[in-house]
Parts: sequence; structure tokens; C-alpha cells
Amino acid sequence: MDIAKEFDRYMGYLMQGLGHADRHAGLSGYCTGLMLPLSRKSVKPMAARVDPLHASAKHQSLHHFVAKAQWSDQDLLRRVAQWVVPAMDFSAGGWWIIDDSAFPKKGTHSVGVTRQYCGVLGKQDNCQVAVSVTLACEEGSLPVAWQLYLPHIWAEDKVRRLKAGVPADIAFATKPQIALQQIRNLLSQGAPRHCVLADAGYGIDYAFRQGLSDLGLRYMVGITCAVVVWPPGLEPLPPKPYSGMGRPPVMPRRTAKRQPVNVKTLAQSLPDSAFHSISWREGTNKRLTGRFAALRVRCAGGNVGKARLLPEQWLLIEWPADQAEPEKYYLSTLPETTALNDLVGAAHMRWRIERDYQDLKQDLGLGHYEGRGWRGFHHHATLSIAAYGFLMAQRLKAGSDASGKKNCAQRQMPTIPDDYVPRGSPARAASRGKLDHNATLATSRRPRNRSKILSTLQLDKSVVTFVTQ
Repeated sequence: MDIAKEFDRYMGYLMQGLGHADRHAGLSGYCTGLMLPLSRKSVKPMAARVDPLHASAKHQSLHHFVAKAQWSDQDLLRRVAQWVVPAMDFSAGGWWIIDDSAFPKKGTHSVGVTRQYCGVLGKQDNCQVAVSVTLACEEGSLPVAWQLYLPHIWAEDKVRRLKAGVPADIAFATKPQIALQQIRNLLSQGAPRHCVLADAGYGIDYAFRQGLSDLGLRYMVGITCAVVVWPPGLEPLPPKPYSGMGRPPVMPRRTAKRQPVNVKTLAQSLPDSAFHSISWREGTNKRLTGRFAALRVRCAGGNVGKARLLPEQWLLIEWPADQAEPEKYYLSTLPETTALNDLVGAAHMRWRIERDYQDLKQDLGLGHYEGRGWRGFHHHATLSIAAYGFLMAQRLKAGSDASGKKNCAQRQMPTIPDDYVPRGSPARAASRGKLDHNATLATSRRPRNRSKILSTLQLDKSVVTFVTQ
């Protein structure tokens, strides 16, 4: 199939959700710019390449489209999902992956910027942080929800909120609270009830885990070594007998010898025979393998026994043979009959979102937006995801083609005319003997090598409702 025609068909489908017809050119031009091989994918360089003869006018129109136009990010992301999800194969299972991504920033004027933990830098620094939900299968994944985390200092500052255009209904919410609301919104649209994956930043939040259970969703979430559980075969005493006065007691009781332990202490008490070597997928150079143990435990709710007796769930422990102590811990409400291999596979499915963020940032300019407002930040991210969705759909539809590469779709770059002078360049620059000022930039992207050729995918009937609304 002709990639250019398929891209135009994709743009036509997305345009139906933009409302005003004047926005159609902005959508096509912006997504085209994001897919071109540019070192910087902010508005100005994209405009200069998409329409070099009218760079100034194109810059203004693209800037208005991304920073000012009032189209719905949620509606556009839903249409992207409706296009991509039918090409995803959920026969081996599906997952919702929750994560956040940071964008280092200088200054304090961009919406949501404050000094906070930045995963890209691995330390506290000035940055923006956005929370996302990704729908994933074994062969592919797609972000379907995206929202900026608004710190307290921003949420309570009326002047800064007004200047940045933060909607009045956006109040302070923690990242787990934002993620839960995103999941609720997706389920209300008919999304399937897949298992939820998240790292320890979300997994240690009891309210987050309980919120997922209340929604009828199973989860596999990371936790820290300090989380306290009741080991297998050990439970607190039942609540005190009801005296007939006041509310009936509900708190489980502990004694000096009947105490929960943190998961690190529990892991270190296990014999070597409890751990098994499990492989979960092919890595870049070899198959990924580790040592794991899985136990049925009950969360103790803290160290003071104030929680009701909670249901049993899985504790998965990952302890590399060459390390002195366990590396990772997970809690999961997957069924009691789930095999260890399946627990390990679910725990390590989060790698897909790391690949999503890598491709979105490196190839599709997710972190290149230079505006300061709430609307522009979210519009730019939505359009980056839209461009990524087209490439993902092409990759999945290619199936067992000889290439089998994610970047099989290539966009043609408009040829720069001989008399074109880039914005900001002197009209009569001194010539240089070895420099060709009129050379046209390469028109195609060099596809990256991928470690695995995808198999042909089939439509999964369980997601039809989600993708057709």
C-alpha cells in the first residue's frame, strides 16, 4: 500500500474529530513535521520544512493550531486508538501500563514546572511531569491518555494558572490519583478490563491499588522493600469480640510473636529452593532471564495493625543470582492459579512503555515543545502520539513482511527551491567552497533495526467497543 495515501487516509479520519474545517491543514502539517527527520521538532523548524516557500505564514498557522485552537485532546486520542487498536492482537493478553515521563526545563514559567524528581536526569531538578496510560499487547503498544501533573505550588497559584491557561476544573491531584481518573474515563468509554501494570511509585499507594480493585481490575505493580505483609501461613488474630456497645471491632490483633514482616525480610528468609530461573523475552543480545519466587501473602496495611484483614495476593520477588539482596518486588491480584512464568511475563511487560517514551522523544519530538501554556503542552503531546500511532499501525499491519521494522512508514520532505533562504540567514552570505547551500535535505528516514519480526495480527473482538466509540 502507498504510505502517502495511507497517511492521508489516516489524517482524514482524525480530522473528523477536530470540529472546524480550518484545523485540518494544521493537523496534517504538524503531524508531517513531527515525522520528518529534523533534529528539533518545535514549530519554527517544522514550518520551514513543511512549507519552505511560506515559512512565516506556516509558522503562525501551526503555532495557532497547537497553542490556541480549542480542539479536544481526548477525542483525538480516542480516534488514534480506534485506528491502531484493531491491528493489535490481544489473544495472548492485554495490559494497561501506567507511568509518568519528565521533561527537563529551564526557568519557571512553563506550566507545571517546578523542582521535582526527574527520571531523565535521575535526580531532583526543574522539570514538567506528565502521567500517561498505555494500552499494550505483546507486539505493540499505544498511549491512550495523557495529562500534566500540576504540583501544589502551581495548583494553588491563581495568577500563574490564569497566565498558563490551566482549566478551572483542574485541581491538585497526586500522580496515582490522576492515573486512576484516566483509567475510569477509559472504562466509561467501553475500554476492556485488562490487567494494570505500574512501577513502585504507584504500587506503594494503597488507595491506588484499592481503587483498581474497586474498578474490577487486576494489577501487577512494583513495591519497595519496606512494604509490610503477613507471610504465608501467618495471619493476625481476629478482632476482639463485640461487647454490644458502640461499633463492632474490625481491626485484626497482633501479639509479640504474631507480627507481619517487610518483604525484604521475608525474601531473605526463603530457602534457595523457593527461587526459579525464568526467561521472559528475547533481549537485544540474548534471552532475558532471572531468578524469581512467588508467594501468597496479605498486605498488613502498615506497622501498627490498623487495617482490616486484606485478601491474599501474589508477592513476586526478583533476586539476581549475582546480587546480595533482591532487586525488585511486585504485588499482584492475578488469579491464584497463575503460573510463575505468567507472573514474571506480566511484571516485565512494562518495558513496552519505556520503548514508547524513547521513540516518542527521540523520533517524534515529544519533549520539543517550546510553549508555556497548558493547552499547547497537551496538544503537542497528543499530536506526537498521533504520529506515533500511524507508525505503530503500519508496523503491526506489516506483520511478517521482510522488513518488520517500526519505522517502515516514511514521509517525503518537500523539496527546497533553489532560491530559498532560511529564516534568519543573511541574504548574501559569503560562499564556502565545500558547502552546498541549495542541497535538499534527505527525504527519508533510515529505519532502525529491530530485534524481532512481528507475526501477522488479528482483530481482537474484546476491544471492538473501545475502538468504535
